[in-house]
Parts: sequence; structure tokens; C-alpha cells
Amino acid sequence: METLTLEVKPPLSRVCGPDNSSFFTCNLPTLIENMKQSISWANGELNSIILLKSPGKKIVLTAVQKGTEITSFQSDDSISFQVIEGKLIFHTRKRTVCLNKGQFLTYNENSGYSLTTGEETVFLLTILHTAR
Repeated sequence: METLTLEVKPPLSRVCGPDNSSFFTCNLPTLIENMKQSISWANGELNSIILLKSPGKKIVLTAVQKGTEITSFQSDDSISFQVIEGKLIFHTRKRTVCLNKGQFLTYNENSGYSLTTGEETVFLLTILHTAR
């Protein structure tokens, strides 16, 4: 097995590996810094970048301000959250879970949820679309 070392300086890039397969890489600290320097961030708005979008999967990098509340809709999709910075509070009708920096949560129920923050928070949201 050949090892490929990737050095990524720009925020987003596509690299072809030795077997011509495609790799998508990104520099999360640079992306986050750019998001926090945007006009929408200065105006107190949620800021997000779609990192990957395919028929069965979407990965979204999201930065939110302190005190943000996001209410979701009910969905059959499987989702996961990974907190990069800050703290994310995940609420369902049955349970509340507090995720700190570096923590990861998956949710597979066909039920609504909401997210709140008590501080600036950056997280990766992965959505896996299930067959209907």
C-alpha cells in the first residue's frame, strides 16, 4: 500500500492520488478564519460552506454566533455533528446533549431537533440521505 502525504495550503483543493482517484482536502483553520472575516459574520449571521455535496451525502462547515438557535425539520436522513470550536447543545423532545470542542454526535431518528449555542461555535454537519 502506497502512502500519500498531502500538503494543503489553500483552503480547498482537489488532489489526484497515485491511483488517479480523487481526494478532496481542505484547510479547516483557514476556512474558519475566512468565514469569521465575512460580512455575514460581522452582521451576526450564521455562516456555512458546503464542503461536499453528492447524491447520498452532504458535509457542511458551519460557524454560528453566541446565542444562536437553529430549529430543524423532521427528516429520515442520518446526521452527525462534530464540534471544531465552542459548544453546541443538541435538543430533541426526549433528550438534550451538550457537545464540546472535539466531540461528535450522530442522530438517526425520524424526529425534529434543535441546536443552540452559548458561545461562538464552529461545527461540521454531515447528512447521509437514506433511500426512500
